Amino acid sequence: MKRDICTLLDKNYLLRGLALYDSLREHCPQFTLWMLCMDEESHELLRKLNLKDIRLLRVSEVEDDRLKETKPTRTSTEYCWMFSSSLPLYILEKNKDIDMVAYIDADIYFYDSIEKIYDEFGSNSIMIIPHNSSKKNKWREKISGIYNVGMMIFRNDANGLEALKWWKSRVIEWCFNRYEDGKFGDQLYLNDWPTRFNGVHILHNSGANVASWNIDNFDFSSPLIFYHFHGLKIYLNKKDKIKVYPIGILNKEIYNEYVEALQRGFEKIKIVDNKWKYGFAPRLGILRLVKQRIQNMLFLK
Repeated sequence: MKRDICTLLDKNYLLRGLALYDSLREHCPQFTLWMLCMDEESHELLRKLNLKDIRLLRVSEVEDDRLKETKPTRTSTEYCWMFSSSLPLYILEKNKDIDMVAYIDADIYFYDSIEKIYDEFGSNSIMIIPHNSSKKNKWREKISGIYNVGMMIFRNDANGLEALKWWKSRVIEWCFNRYEDGKFGDQLYLNDWPTRFNGVHILHNSGANVASWNIDNFDFSSPLIFYHFHGLKIYLNKKDKIKVYPIGILNKEIYNEYVEALQRGFEKIKIVDNKWKYGFAPRLGILRLVKQRIQNMLFLK
């Protein structure tokens, strides 16, 4: 079955979006990846790459008057967060033949079949995924919420559309990069969805949305479906090879494959724009570089 999936990115997240696309090509038999480009640079480069199964969208196609009115009051990051609801809603409302759409953050990478998620989702209307924070990170859920926006599914039915419209209205009212009165960005609005809306399924598969905040819970006895590389820093060494930090011992195989995907994406970018340097952190200082090299020797191939 063909899957409709959407993500959003700007020039600084484009390389991660290409890695996500790479992983979908391997682990999703048929899909259309709707990519909302938050700036002209990302749209132009993706247009030049002309990759199969990608539909490009500009912000001007998706934003309405209500969103435009809030734009001067939000940072670029806060404005991006507002489209995690607006983008899937736009796709479903403009394409009545689409049964459901998945929203996926651009910094996610699949290691196993996405169909395992859809199989569990079944005939429900809305899918949300818990943070499943480890004991040492449980305190973060007061700010980050019970559920993570990283991957969600919305069916094109009354329940799915109701949730998206309600969520869109809430982030237009308030969506800021700070904790205030039980709100933070777009994410804490999800906390009461299982009781607020009908047809909500909370994903139980522990192999989905593994991340730095819950990897201590993951024993690798079950397949890893996708890893959420939130907060990962990417930089280029002097030979234009991609390196990442921070790195943990439990992550070595996960990181190796992701770094290889990032490198493949960068090589594609250089073919159409050999001066592209967006999205990279500064090279490491000497002390951090020594620490990183020790970690590489211990943890990475």
